[in-house]
Amino acid sequence: MDNGRRVFARCRSCHTVTEGGPNMTGPNLYGVFGQQAGAHAGFNYSTAMKEAGFVWDGERLDEWLENPRTFLKGTKMSFAGIPDATDRRDVIAFLKVETGYAPPQS
Repeated sequence: MDNGRRVFARCRSCHTVTEGGPNMTGPNLYGVFGQQAGAHAGFNYSTAMKEAGFVWDGERLDEWLENPRTFLKGTKMSFAGIPDATDRRDVIAFLKVETGYAPPQS
């Protein structure tokens, strides 16, 4: 968890994670898991993100964080990405704790 928190420090200049937190340069990430891409209320998404047609899960977030510029071309995300797989895994685990993730009920 500590590594995920450290890695997420790179993201804090653009994103908040608290429930009801503000959108910044990027959208607030609370509730991101299970959310339709490009659908966070009050954030002005790029056309590419609004038309992405997927729901955020750990796998999609891992692909996105590895290289946002190539994962979905035409977005506003200027972040270069997190190349290290362990760092991505840890930041995703951190986000699950911090953003209210609830595993799907089976």
